[in-house]
Amino acid sequence: MLMQMGAQIINREKEQIRFTVFAYAKTGVELLLQVGNTEQAIPMQAESSHVYAVTIDGQGLDVLYKYRLAGEGDYPDPYANYLPFGVHGFSQVTDHARYGWGDNHWKGMELEKHIFYEIHTGTFSPAGTFKGVAEKLDYLEELGITALELMPVTQTPGRWNWGYDGANLFSVNCNYGTPDDLKYLVDQCHQKGISVFLDVVYNHLGPEGNYLPVFGPYFTEKYNTPWGAAVNYDDQFCDIMRQMVLDNVRYWLETYHFDGLRLDAVHAIRDESLTHILAEISAAAREIEERTGRTIAIIAETDENDVKIINSPQEGGYGIDAQWMDDFHHCIHTALTGEKEGYYMDYGRLADLEKVYINYLYTGEYSHFWQKSRGTDGAANPGRQFVVAIQNHDQVGNRAGGERLTHLVDFPFLKVAAGLLFFSPYLPLLFMGEEYGETQRFLFFTDYTEASLKEAVSQGRKAEFGDFEWTDFPDPEDDRTFNNSRLTTRENWGEQNVHLFNFYKDLITLKKTHPALQAADKERIEIKVHEERITVEVTRWNGANKLIALFNLNLEPLELEQSPGQQIMNSEWKQYGGTVEGEVKNLAHGNMLVLELDS
Repeated sequence: MLMQMGAQIINREKEQIRFTVFAYAKTGVELLLQVGNTEQAIPMQAESSHVYAVTIDGQGLDVLYKYRLAGEGDYPDPYANYLPFGVHGFSQVTDHARYGWGDNHWKGMELEKHIFYEIHTGTFSPAGTFKGVAEKLDYLEELGITALELMPVTQTPGRWNWGYDGANLFSVNCNYGTPDDLKYLVDQCHQKGISVFLDVVYNHLGPEGNYLPVFGPYFTEKYNTPWGAAVNYDDQFCDIMRQMVLDNVRYWLETYHFDGLRLDAVHAIRDESLTHILAEISAAAREIEERTGRTIAIIAETDENDVKIINSPQEGGYGIDAQWMDDFHHCIHTALTGEKEGYYMDYGRLADLEKVYINYLYTGEYSHFWQKSRGTDGAANPGRQFVVAIQNHDQVGNRAGGERLTHLVDFPFLKVAAGLLFFSPYLPLLFMGEEYGETQRFLFFTDYTEASLKEAVSQGRKAEFGDFEWTDFPDPEDDRTFNNSRLTTRENWGEQNVHLFNFYKDLITLKKTHPALQAADKERIEIKVHEERITVEVTRWNGANKLIALFNLNLEPLELEQSPGQQIMNSEWKQYGGTVEGEVKNLAHGNMLVLELDS
């Protein structure tokens, strides 16, 4: 284990702080303090190979500082916990012991019980802050979700960003609030029995404010990536980068009490070390779990359909708890919308639902989009190892026009899509606003301060969609792009919004309370696709408890055969925006009907 990096408060009474930094092959390093309107440079001592440190006292516990590299300039701390003036400004020491946690009772929950709700902090509430999110927790509790998932919250350039352009792994985004504000949000979630997950990015850093290369070989030219030089996990001096990532995992899980992490695009992580960095991340989470008695989960985003990521180390895997499964989204999306451009060319067959409810769709078959065979067989992996969605930030925001499913299908099919999601044997994820049919788009937005980057991202966004027949390209750098992505406040909902919210709320209640749906169980599920009728039938059971969900994707209503059980939910009931009450004999166009069989 390498020594602890960054600013560490070692004596609160004496205001004693130790600063440690890795600075490769430098002729000298100084700690630069900003005290009032003056700056003070303090020489740092070489502690070991390329590591410099100094201890100060009496300057307060929230002192502002940078590191001065001889002959090169002044830079924020690579381990900065807070950058109150943005990615180029001074770092601020954070007194983490000051916050009084109120969640000592909280030990987390089983992964199988998670119903994820993904949000972008800046657009979720009118305030666009951590406290703004906390003010809407009663709403999320009413909806019934059990896990809040935050898109990345590290410091990014300018006023707004999706978060994947983070300049520092440890910094809480000052646009959203302070480190204590983030702790307060997590604390309040735990008070309400809601887990909190954080999206973290270990495959690249953003192009503006990323000063890691100045400090040493945190990146390598050994591999090419979409973002340039790869994060250095297996080249010379990779130990310092590996330590940074593992320190970051522990930091979020321990200092901020997060219940888990969602790892962005792990297929873009290149590591040929004997022990892959993903396996080390998993091991770090297990150690924290065992030491604290808390339930912790690591979830990976990957487009490779590779069970090695989620298989145990004993099976030759990395031991990650679960992964996002895009095949599920793509099958349902193309069945409902008919879209065939880009990567959707590999989907669009209704019959594929029969496979994707128990496995990846691509388990080694040839992909026309990727022009190679893709995937492994995940049939033996339990449902709790897969997170699925009908909308998420990628599948909405990475459309040129940021269209939600609301813009692409008629209202009844929003309910069909939700039903197909919650009757799957996987862990469901909702994207903010989905539950009431938000009509505001979720667009890709940035606010770089460097002129060359502003122009590059505006032009690059248009070039990105060459495989799609999209013509609407809102400029990511236009203020309106961000403002048009904000959610509609509840007091401004229309009647359809209320009806869809009621449907989602009741679906979630059914999943949480009915024995047939509670388990992420691929063993007790049967799905039948009737292509000529364009209907889907999903049966779930647990012992004597059995549910059948019927979905009509036809343009015409269909007469029901003799009902095998009691009708307990119908997307066409009036409280869900339909026109009927009680039991029905026809399955309407775009209709979901749930039957409970007698024990």
